Amino acid sequence: MAAQIKPGPSSSNDKFNSNRKPVLLAKLEGCSDNVNKAIIIPETDGVISVSSDRSVRVWLKRDSGQYWPSICNYLPSPAVDLFYRPISRQLFVGQENGTISEYILEEDFNRMEPIGDILAHYGRITGMIWTEVSIDGTVEQWILSTSRDKRFQYHNAKNGNPIGPPFVCAAWCTSLEYDAESAHAFVGDYSGNITMLNIKADGLQVVTTLTGHTACIEMLTWDSSTRRLFSAGHDRLIIIWDIGGGHGTAYELHGHTNRVTSLAFVSPKNQLISAGEDSVLVFWDLNAERKETPPWAESDNCESCSRPFLWNITGIFERKQFGSRQHHCRACGRALCDKCSQEQSTIPSMGFELPVRVCKFCSSNIDHTPLATFHDTKHSVMSITMDLQRKCVVTVGQDRVIKIWDVSTLI
Repeated sequence: MAAQIKPGPSSSNDKFNSNRKPVLLAKLEGCSDNVNKAIIIPETDGVISVSSDRSVRVWLKRDSGQYWPSICNYLPSPAVDLFYRPISRQLFVGQENGTISEYILEEDFNRMEPIGDILAHYGRITGMIWTEVSIDGTVEQWILSTSRDKRFQYHNAKNGNPIGPPFVCAAWCTSLEYDAESAHAFVGDYSGNITMLNIKADGLQVVTTLTGHTACIEMLTWDSSTRRLFSAGHDRLIIIWDIGGGHGTAYELHGHTNRVTSLAFVSPKNQLISAGEDSVLVFWDLNAERKETPPWAESDNCESCSRPFLWNITGIFERKQFGSRQHHCRACGRALCDKCSQEQSTIPSMGFELPVRVCKFCSSNIDHTPLATFHDTKHSVMSITMDLQRKCVVTVGQDRVIKIWDVSTLI
């Protein structure tokens, strides 16, 4: 009899054990280099993508159900970012050389007409947003952008002229988000800081700097209804910043085992979607009550058994004990020795969906009910975008494949 390999029984604690899962609708392949971003064209069975092979592609769904390029336009340098306005069919493409190119797509999406170039930066475009502003009764169109030249700059979208002096970061500018209602921009940088800027017609004003990440900010997303900022970075951490609530809270979400590369917010459901290089798509329920992670205490001795830590030479001689390394309980923040903090537990209310170090006391007082669901994308994700109307998510992988997912059962 032939041998069979059967999967083991699913555990109730298996984070991928879910009856509701994303359904793969289509895979788009054909780019010869990394695909940097892809979006679904609203109200059309189409996708726009930009790639490091210098191409801008428009993919349309054929009668066979497959997506094929109806447009493949090549630029002077790698295409690294895009911004699309469905109403006017304006397409802005950011390039590796710092240029922002504008196009108009034809109604049948079989041709793109070049409008002009904005020589915005001296390095790779890392963020790009189109917005309208009213100045003295006149409506103007602006393009806000960030780049690896460490600059945030905004230009007049019609004539390409810069408006006011740029803001210069201490490190590469890596991500950008904008609140049109209050005219505030958020600039994430390679060092892990987020700078909040007030944008005016005559210049910029630095409002504050948000510090919480320990590595490069990869993605920023803004929720205008509750005035919250979501950030994700190379430190595998997602932070929810309460910008407009006046409480100054910052909630952390821990669910990825590698860099978090992209975020999407589902406003009607108060849900956050994250993806990263660990090939995992996570759906976070933000309706549940969440707690801020406690600050880590500092002490010369274990706050449970009083064992001295390594640097407490006096305590080591007095107690005639070897010094211990200092650890912290993620639930209460107490400074503990290894023996008093060997328990591992999830803490969903604090955003820890993966097991972390906790003390013996806290381990027996934690509600382990998950507040997030995990789903395997089968490729390391570089970017995700959301089409809320059709309840679809587009993931772009390091394998140069674009995947379209139906997530209607999850949102």
